[in-house]
Amino acid sequence: MDPRATFRFDVPAQFNFARDVVDRLALERRLGLLFVAQDGTHRAYSFDEISETSQRYAAALLECGIERGSRVLVTLPKIPGWIFTMLALDRLGAVAIPGPEQLRANDLLFRANHAEAFALIGDANNVAELDTVRAQARTLQTYFVTRGEANGWNSLEAHAHAKQPFAGVETASNEWAYIVYTSGTTKEPKGVVHDRAYTFAKRMQARFWLDCRPDDLVWCSASTGWAKSLWNVLLGPWSQGSAIVLHEAAFDPVARLDLLADLKVTVLCQAPTEYRLEAKLPDLGTRWKLPHLRHCVSAGEPLNPEVIARWHDAFGLTIYDGYGQTENTLLVANLPGDDVRPGSMGRPTPGHDIAVIDEDGRDCKTGETGDIALRGDPPSLFKGYLKNPEETAASYRNGQYLTGDRAYVDEDGYFWFVGRADDVISSGAYRIGPFEVESALLEHPAVAESAVVGSPDPDRGNIVKAFVVLRPGFNGSDALVRELQDHCKRVTAPYKYPREIEFVAELPKTRSGKIRRVELRQLELQRKGATRASGYT
Repeated sequence: MDPRATFRFDVPAQFNFARDVVDRLALERRLGLLFVAQDGTHRAYSFDEISETSQRYAAALLECGIERGSRVLVTLPKIPGWIFTMLALDRLGAVAIPGPEQLRANDLLFRANHAEAFALIGDANNVAELDTVRAQARTLQTYFVTRGEANGWNSLEAHAHAKQPFAGVETASNEWAYIVYTSGTTKEPKGVVHDRAYTFAKRMQARFWLDCRPDDLVWCSASTGWAKSLWNVLLGPWSQGSAIVLHEAAFDPVARLDLLADLKVTVLCQAPTEYRLEAKLPDLGTRWKLPHLRHCVSAGEPLNPEVIARWHDAFGLTIYDGYGQTENTLLVANLPGDDVRPGSMGRPTPGHDIAVIDEDGRDCKTGETGDIALRGDPPSLFKGYLKNPEETAASYRNGQYLTGDRAYVDEDGYFWFVGRADDVISSGAYRIGPFEVESALLEHPAVAESAVVGSPDPDRGNIVKAFVVLRPGFNGSDALVRELQDHCKRVTAPYKYPREIEFVAELPKTRSGKIRRVELRQLELQRKGATRASGYT
């Protein structure tokens, strides 16, 4: 029977992922995590080791004042310490604010002050950047680093090693668990609030889309986005008892395929960009044999039909696409057993009532484009934007949550993506707000005005493209392009920098002076002869 018709969320009143999932798995004393370090070395962790280590982390954090409700900014690379830290905060009932280690001082300072963070946990290799935040962060009182030591910082591993394990406290499902920042178009990033019921609800995605089983080794690459890594790497597979892979190194298509074969991965979740680059390898179907791989999914943006076909020709496996957001979970997807229609988002996932609605909040007719909306209040839906009731209210129409994407539904109930309703750029696995990049560019003395849009790219879906008006006395050149790119990498996260910069005399604007990015996007589409890439998140 189709689970879409029978599944219901059944969230308990009390739930704590670390205590109720990880500690129970610890009783089985089997593989829970396989870590592949930057240098290629492997380290296996059993569930009982993961449980005990995270309990020691919890004891160390508690001793330094982190407790139920404390908000903690976590900016760590893809290492086991990240997982131990997140589990420890869960045990304490603290509120984690996860972010990639690429975040620069400006990004970190905004998050720390906006969320009123009590503590900051970072990596010793990035302490120079982290130190610049301390003087201006209004509420930060405690600082930890992993993988080493630094002056003025507590070494989390050293503290944890000396502590007796602390299992943590019981937490209610409606207590806050995470604040995850997502990019906006013309304003500062928004803090998406999720409660602990959300951590329970993620098992739906792992069960029905990832198809996780206790004997699986699941690799959800962190390149699907840091927030999604938390959901897919940790909360989902472990909810179903699966072991997971965590890979520290940056993505390389040949290295990834080699590891898939060597590690005998059974379930794979990758970003479309990764699948695209792998599909370009001429010996994909001959050099690599992946007999253990049984299920593949893709998240981040729509996957090209030709890539799906190429992967199927090579390995005999269909890639199942999925659509969701930081504000919720997997809302629409192709599930195992579905009649997959290449190019379609699929159908609503179990437990979710999804529709395409018009401006009055009514269902659109078959084939009519409208706004994707979620009805009801499932536990997978966020609690709102932190300190931003206006944006939270604007996300709803007649009581229906709007994802910000547009689509149409065919006669069989399949959703077909049309485009973003706003200007957020979906590039590879990242969502990038134009405002953030434009602000970085404007800090450079050569820049008078800037406008940033997504420009179609065959591998990334879109790349960040900047149109720049220079100040008098400056002339456009290749050297200045490189200088502006390097400047953006220093000021904001490196993945946000504009890969293309075009110098222009003026920018298109409305009568009120607002930049018309839509004209610039259309110009890029005309130039590249492409269809706009999806806003899948």
